[in-house]
Amino acid sequence: MTPISKDFAPPLKLVAPFFKTGVIFYLIAMMSLLAFSATFSYQEMAVAGWVHLFLLGFVMVIIFGAMAQLIPVVLEVGHAIVDLYYVILPLLAIGTVMMITGFWLHPALLPYGGLLVLVAMITFAIEAFATLKKAEIKTLTVKTVAVTNAYLLLGILTGFAIALGLNGSLSIDVDTMLKAHVYAVLGGFVLLTIMGLSMTLIPMFSLAHGFDETPVRRGFNLVAIGVGMVFISALIGIETVQWLGYLITLLGVIFYIYQIYIIYKLTVRKEMDIWAKSMLFGFATLLLSLLLGVVYLLGASEPWLHTSVWFFMLGFIGFLINGHLYKIVPFLVWFERFAPLVGKEKVPMLHEMYPKKKAEMMFWYSSGGTILGGLGLFVQNDFLFHAGAGFMTVGAFFLYLSMREMLGYGDK
Repeated sequence: MTPISKDFAPPLKLVAPFFKTGVIFYLIAMMSLLAFSATFSYQEMAVAGWVHLFLLGFVMVIIFGAMAQLIPVVLEVGHAIVDLYYVILPLLAIGTVMMITGFWLHPALLPYGGLLVLVAMITFAIEAFATLKKAEIKTLTVKTVAVTNAYLLLGILTGFAIALGLNGSLSIDVDTMLKAHVYAVLGGFVLLTIMGLSMTLIPMFSLAHGFDETPVRRGFNLVAIGVGMVFISALIGIETVQWLGYLITLLGVIFYIYQIYIIYKLTVRKEMDIWAKSMLFGFATLLLSLLLGVVYLLGASEPWLHTSVWFFMLGFIGFLINGHLYKIVPFLVWFERFAPLVGKEKVPMLHEMYPKKKAEMMFWYSSGGTILGGLGLFVQNDFLFHAGAGFMTVGAFFLYLSMREMLGYGDK
């Protein structure tokens, strides 16, 4: 397990807005699903807009907030320029809103929104690399920050090129660039970030110790190589390299899942709290997503791909993030408001600091909605898909209420 030092943690007022903003974007994303059909194409502007709403507004914002907190405490060094995070969030949030507006209403806004997002991500990458240079500890988390930020820059640069292409300002093959963009962001940044950070967070919250990290290190390297091969093949058009990249990425994810299984077997804490339920559901949907994706690559129809991506994004990514919020946010609030009172007065336990009933409602509505929505996509049934979207909207609302309550706990 990666060691954690609390001495270099940034203040709650820096990271809390990331979590608040991300949860609001998540709620908007779930509500907007009600306007979509179970049959669609990824080339549709409206669908591209929703994907960016989810990935930029929710996933990226939450990950940036988590990284702002986790990078210094794992590396045991302070941020190089911590105040940059006060700039990153508004740039990213405003840029995301402009991009969504561009996709849904006015395409001319796409390059301007894309430029703000590009500046926010370059700023994040520069600060992260500057902090890494100060660190002497060499862990998987350090490698994660370096590799994922490189893919993040590739992803946002190709995305900015697509925005210029859609706007008519740049002559490119949008379909080719889109494949490179999606794989760099989803595989190179999001998946690798989850793989790296989960090796700190999951053992810490499950109280698993003394395990060998060889599987996840092999998996991380394989995914990083596989994503690079798909990215390059998408740009130069060599299909053999692309298929080999898919295979290597799949093998890397299998190593990662095996590592999670090893940790699960060593877990001391067996309580099925909201975090444990979210992890189990998240990894179950990851396995389902992989199965559906492999069948699609072997020649199945589009609904197999749509359902695979749905379970990967809404099931795996969504539940891993939301489940961890119920652990991370109470810890940050406790450390900020109650740690100085230890030994002086009675302080709450961490499990007392999140609203259990709201958390349960979030889990059951969201998990039920994920299953219904995925089934609706698979059989191309609008009623099932909209039922799933409705359930997920209710779950997102309970997540929003939970976040407000957790961040406000003990605030006088």
